[in-house]
Amino acid sequence: MAIPVLYISYDGMTDSLGQSQVIPYLIGLTKKGYAFTLMSCEKEENFKQHKNKIQSILDANNIIWYPISYTKKPPVLSTVYDVNRLKRLAFQLHKEKHFSIVHCRSYIAALVGLQLKKKYPIKFVFDMRGLWADERVDGKLWNLNHPIYKTVYNYFKKKERQFLENADYTISLTFNAKNEILSWKNITNNPINIQVIPCCADLDLFDKNKIQQDRLAAFKKELNILQDDFILLYLGSIGTWYMLDEMMEFFSVLKQKNNKAKFLFVTKDEHDRILKTAEKYGVRDQIIIRAGNRDDIPYLIALSHYSLFFILPSYSKKASSPTKQGEIMAMGVPIICNTNVGDTDKIVTDYKSGILVNNFSVSVYQNAINEIETTHDEQQIIAGAQDYFSLENGIEKYAEVYKAILS
Repeated sequence: MAIPVLYISYDGMTDSLGQSQVIPYLIGLTKKGYAFTLMSCEKEENFKQHKNKIQSILDANNIIWYPISYTKKPPVLSTVYDVNRLKRLAFQLHKEKHFSIVHCRSYIAALVGLQLKKKYPIKFVFDMRGLWADERVDGKLWNLNHPIYKTVYNYFKKKERQFLENADYTISLTFNAKNEILSWKNITNNPINIQVIPCCADLDLFDKNKIQQDRLAAFKKELNILQDDFILLYLGSIGTWYMLDEMMEFFSVLKQKNNKAKFLFVTKDEHDRILKTAEKYGVRDQIIIRAGNRDDIPYLIALSHYSLFFILPSYSKKASSPTKQGEIMAMGVPIICNTNVGDTDKIVTDYKSGILVNNFSVSVYQNAINEIETTHDEQQIIAGAQDYFSLENGIEKYAEVYKAILS
């Protein structure tokens, strides 16, 4: 008899995040004897576009899905409204199905899980995904000089402590964050149970051996990439955390050394902002921008010689695990990135998978660019991705957590 689990996510399954970071795990855990009921908050546009596809994937894997609509406005009140709807639905479903585990993805979902845990004999997994309240402050979304945001921040820091104290197991994306939490004196029952599971990559999709050469050649032609061009890649969104100016300055230094260098941005975001920033550094003509469907991404990575990402170092980034790191490594492409973000520098060092910069100065960039000439072992990088970022390993670790709390 399969063990019933309620999985709650404030992120939608029709968002790309739900498709890459939730559904594959649930499918894997279903095969290990768990029966999932899945609750999520769906954004209207994505839901219209992808609902049928997601529904059929979940149906095929016997995952029962209860999507509710995500409320955007007004700030704070919209979230309170969504939490109350999630809570009502969760309590109603628990009365029908008597779940053994409630697995909560991040803080909003954990508000519901904590209440279930306090009322019923149910095991509570807090899958924290990051230091959420601190991330909103560091990302300048919550200004602590504003009394409303100060109140909301204090509320969530108090709740964070309660989640950690009451969870039967906490999941952290990084060892850096795990060690930070275990050092907190305000958690009365420290050391608590924490398992580290990074954002895993789909190694079936990101597999160099599956690249079709004719399709790769078509991408090269479309993007006007010549045989002796040196391609630097940036993959993913250009949001609060990614340091576009610093990355563009790095590329301008690379361009001085290698006039065949081109900078490929694979992103759906802010094409105008990328081009404006490139203009500022005198490299606009060397910029290629391409939005990619998920199936295109392995090809666009395969066109590249190196990948670059600089993430704003901050307190909350101790807990960050960039999904792109695993996907890029899985294609055997070395990475240039900065230190002090989650476990990224440890991964680069342990698996010899790239070059680290420890500050954002031209001289440091020049040293990194000189290092580019040293060859990286493609097979070693791929083996590193398989060891650290494999979905199978992630699923296995979740299964171990479930087993430990039910035994």
